Amino acid sequence: MTFPAHTFDEHRQFLWGLCYRMTGSAADAEDIVQDTFVKALEKPPADTRAPWRPWLAKVAMNLSRDRLRRRRRREYFGPWLPSPVITQDEEQLQVDASPSTEDSPVAHYDLMESITLAFLLAMEALTPAQRAVLLLRDVFDYSTSETAETLEMTESNVKVTLHRARQIMEAYDKNRVSNLSKRSEDVEGVVQRFLSRLAAGDVEGVEQMLAADVVLVSDGGGEVNALAEPVYGREKVLRLVEKLYEAYRGRMRTSMQTVNGEPAVLVQRTGVKPGHASFFTMHCELNEASEMQRLHFVFAPSKLTALTQLD
Repeated sequence: MTFPAHTFDEHRQFLWGLCYRMTGSAADAEDIVQDTFVKALEKPPADTRAPWRPWLAKVAMNLSRDRLRRRRRREYFGPWLPSPVITQDEEQLQVDASPSTEDSPVAHYDLMESITLAFLLAMEALTPAQRAVLLLRDVFDYSTSETAETLEMTESNVKVTLHRARQIMEAYDKNRVSNLSKRSEDVEGVVQRFLSRLAAGDVEGVEQMLAADVVLVSDGGGEVNALAEPVYGREKVLRLVEKLYEAYRGRMRTSMQTVNGEPAVLVQRTGVKPGHASFFTMHCELNEASEMQRLHFVFAPSKLTALTQLD
């Protein structure tokens, strides 16, 4: 069989976006996309004249569910966070949805929201099947019949699975922000003030920016030092952030980037001790009062391969 030369370029971005949202891992998404095209070469569909995307999506979703199940079966040191991806030009967000005409309403979640850390973390509560159905129906705008065909499920099973997935996502839905652009502007302003106050040694100013019930989560993936459990509360988080900053004062560079559709900080440190991260990201979520509610630090080097370190 001769594989159409343009097929890889035509569908790669769509498949990557689908697989990344399924697994929360840029490296896994890349591997799955490659494996999908290998299968297309080795065991192509029976009708190679039909559109390729439905068949490629079916293979990619099967591989993604298998990869997600394997990850969850493995023991993981400390909290798990998605691997960050730069979305400065929003390339990863602009993927075509399925051209459904049947019973597919306007997507419940748009493509930008579905790549945010908050959304990806909320989906961790779903089973692989629930995650797949929710993504296809509520993000990529597939119809029930298209979803059933892609996931090799009955239409009634798709409907039941989607209902359960939506129930689990209710907690996320209650706190979701409708205006992502406005939230991004707010986050960027808060994070910039946060970094300025840290650099100035304004401990009181930093403390005022933290919510009373702030949570700090770090993910070292067992590769580098990180917290085994989240840290809760303003006093403990403030002490930890101060310690993290002061230990490398004068040997730390930061850059604000759009990561997973929202502003985040890339940090480069020099002269780090063995077992500590020299490059990591910090992502912030705000509460309604624009206080820092959650701080997410990704330290694991294997999760940062999609990012370019600072010069």
